[in-house]
Amino acid sequence: MINLNRRSFLKGAGASGATCALASLMPGSLAALEKGDLKGVSADYVASICEMCSTRCPISARVVDGKNVFIGGNKEAKAFGGKVCARGGAGHSMLYDPQRIVKPLRRVGERGEGKWQEISWDEAYEMMATNLNDIKQKHGAEAVAFSSKSGSLSGHLFHLAKAFGSPNTFTHATTCPGAYVIAAKAIFGTKLKRDLGNSKYIINFGHNLYEGINMSETRGMMKAQMDKGAKLVVFEPRFSIVADKADEWYAIRPGTDVAVALAMCHVLIEDNLYDKAFVAQYVEGFDEFAKEVKAYTPEWAETISDVPAADIRRITHEYAACAPHACVDFGHRATFTTEEFEMRRALYAANILIGNIERKGGIYLGKKAPAYNKFAGEAVAPVLAKPGVKNLPKITAKRIDQVDEQFSMVWSSGGVYQSILDATLEAVPYQLRGWVMSRTNPMQTMTDRNRVVEAMLKLDFIAVCDVYISETAAYADLILPESTYLERDEEIADKSGKNPGYYVRQRVVEVIGDTKPSWQIFKEAGEAMGLGQYFPWQNMETLQLMQVNKDHQLLKQIKDLGFVTYGQPLMLREPSMVSKFAATYSNAREMDEDGTYGSALSFKTPSGKIELSSTKVEKMAPGRGVIRYRPVELKQADELYFIQGKVAVHTNAGSQNVPMLSQLMSDNAVWIHPVTAGALGIQHGDAITLTSSVGTEKGQALVTPGIRQDTVFAYMGFGSKNKELARAVGKGVHCGNLLPHKTSPVTGMNVHTTGVKLAKA
Repeated sequence: MINLNRRSFLKGAGASGATCALASLMPGSLAALEKGDLKGVSADYVASICEMCSTRCPISARVVDGKNVFIGGNKEAKAFGGKVCARGGAGHSMLYDPQRIVKPLRRVGERGEGKWQEISWDEAYEMMATNLNDIKQKHGAEAVAFSSKSGSLSGHLFHLAKAFGSPNTFTHATTCPGAYVIAAKAIFGTKLKRDLGNSKYIINFGHNLYEGINMSETRGMMKAQMDKGAKLVVFEPRFSIVADKADEWYAIRPGTDVAVALAMCHVLIEDNLYDKAFVAQYVEGFDEFAKEVKAYTPEWAETISDVPAADIRRITHEYAACAPHACVDFGHRATFTTEEFEMRRALYAANILIGNIERKGGIYLGKKAPAYNKFAGEAVAPVLAKPGVKNLPKITAKRIDQVDEQFSMVWSSGGVYQSILDATLEAVPYQLRGWVMSRTNPMQTMTDRNRVVEAMLKLDFIAVCDVYISETAAYADLILPESTYLERDEEIADKSGKNPGYYVRQRVVEVIGDTKPSWQIFKEAGEAMGLGQYFPWQNMETLQLMQVNKDHQLLKQIKDLGFVTYGQPLMLREPSMVSKFAATYSNAREMDEDGTYGSALSFKTPSGKIELSSTKVEKMAPGRGVIRYRPVELKQADELYFIQGKVAVHTNAGSQNVPMLSQLMSDNAVWIHPVTAGALGIQHGDAITLTSSVGTEKGQALVTPGIRQDTVFAYMGFGSKNKELARAVGKGVHCGNLLPHKTSPVTGMNVHTTGVKLAKA
């Protein structure tokens, strides 16, 4: 065992004296921890999973010299290159941060005032049980909402919600990744993955993989560009890092991506560049779509987007010439508008038309163990069990977001997160009284911060499970300190791609202070609430053994390696991969005449095919069955477009207070074009103000030609109003304070583009 005393612990954090002094004033913080040895669980490397962003890359970590934790990639995860990004490498900095909360806290002042008292876990659970059960008794369990960051953090909280009897569970999807998921469900019936590493031509609409890093996809795109000479074309209003690395960059007008994508589809169809055989076999609604896009010429798109028509036509021809080994990246976070659903569907349509589904360099369905084994004719990969609990309470109340049929695809995909505010402030469809959150920060990620504050002040009870007193946690009644990802074990997770794969999170160091993993927090809270019968597992290993059907050897293998894959990579319409797969397994499914498994390709849509037009969508949202262009108004004539995005050293609004990352970037200066700045008398570095319809923010000017003249840009996650956080989060522009409350149809997304007036401060 390696011992870490408090002195070396704080030294390892690289914390300044000023920061430590501030942190020491915060009850329950690591700086206030008086004593206690800190121990690594092993002198060797421990395989685990990162959590510095939502990608959750496989990692390998160990304690070094009793002072710090070295975090690297897991070499078993080939697609990730055995590497981590800057955020992943900085995980130890959060672990050792003096401002970390390591004791349960109870609010003793007014909400948001910043007055806290340390309490025991028993007191915390009693407080939570008393308040939630009181709300349940008076108003029904549905009067409490439960929200969490997506992924491993959400499952246990949502299980508590079900045991409690509330239907109101929400992820952060409608504030970030939800649109491309909902668009995929409408067209394919399920999510798809990108095979960027094998692409010969990549068209990108602001999915900035070189700043919003996803290690496997980012490395895949690097491989395609550097090793295979793939061409990258980027349409984005600013000269981002991905634009800098592109062969061609077009400073597209914010919100007009859909026009260019539809014009590309027009060219593919009108110039007979599309894959007719693929469309005939796999696509439903092509004729309706083709009729709609006939009017969407490149010349029409140029008047809307500022992208030259000749370039749209040429790029589309180049793209088609590389088919099917080409890809229009369907995106993640881009310039959001009310037409987000049509934009994402148009991007998928541009892929469908060249027949790149289940082809190298295109997009494909993940191959999980059950389906993969069926193709192989044998149990190549173990199938994990899904531990469940019988006789959970029957919930009859409707979720608060189930008031509009157009959002029905969202209900099972994270929910319309911001509907929590509507139900709290306007009692639509009924009044919310409580909110339990896990590692989510709506004060930063939702739009119209003042509205979020108003909602939180109105609630009877708020409990937050987090590592820090985030901007949102500052308004809680109770803070439950969660162990960081380096201090906790979790269930085995599915990481299947072209073949089945699993990985697992394991502790690297023993728990620091009086923190607990969230699964334990919500289990013990449930027991305190009288719901113990719904939490039959004893510990995390019990759950893991349930997953592997008590196969101790399999569990040991997964834990030892941290990341395991099974079998040959498979794409159903790629002849070389199907041939190798069939030769490997003697009982494998017989190949089609063309040497593929194309006849087995089906989709979870009403027709069983890819739906370029959809009767289901038409029923949900009349007029939207067919993908079409609708003009949007994002700003007034005397305003500039205000857009935001991700940066490589931070994760949305979740890492700005991590010491090492804060040192790398502690502010979000506002990008302004020199012509725009000159007209307003603004010079580089000047103090400026941005004013929108809902708020005003002060910032610093970053004058650069890498932005459109009618647009300003800021990285999101800064400008926190919570003064208890001393570092980066309190600096810069708070994007959410400038964005009005507006929800995109069908996808339920918070709209993240608006108009602002710019002035020198």
